[in-house]
Amino acid sequence: MSTEKKPQTMKPVSAAKKLGIYLPAAPEAFRNTPVSRTELNDLLASPPEWLVELRLHGPHPRDVVARKLGVSVSGLARGGVTDPLTTDEISALLADQPEWLAHERGVQAEVRAENKRVKERDAERRARAERAAAEQAAQDS
Repeated sequence: MSTEKKPQTMKPVSAAKKLGIYLPAAPEAFRNTPVSRTELNDLLASPPEWLVELRLHGPHPRDVVARKLGVSVSGLARGGVTDPLTTDEISALLADQPEWLAHERGVQAEVRAENKRVKERDAERRARAERAAAEQAAQDS
């Protein structure tokens, strides 16, 4: 009985997500063929020209557009951006920010500040609990 392992593959949509590209803009051969882990690693290590071009100029998927604009994906939707954008379109939005983008960037900044505050608060609580546990252990011995 042969137990030869088949290489693990993923759907093109999963590979595109891992590569940070918009799948419909990828070459047909990539869109229609499962991608093995080895192939994905090769694409990441030495990207072909089409992948370099897609990453540089787009169109970019929503999560990449949101990151480049400094907003959340939900903020994009609230701003009415539902289509993928190219790098030039993103640059134009950043250069001449519409009101929705300025607002969403502010919201995102507030969210990041709150997340930082909560993380620091939780770290302080852990440190306090560890100090109390150490003091208790010292008293018990």
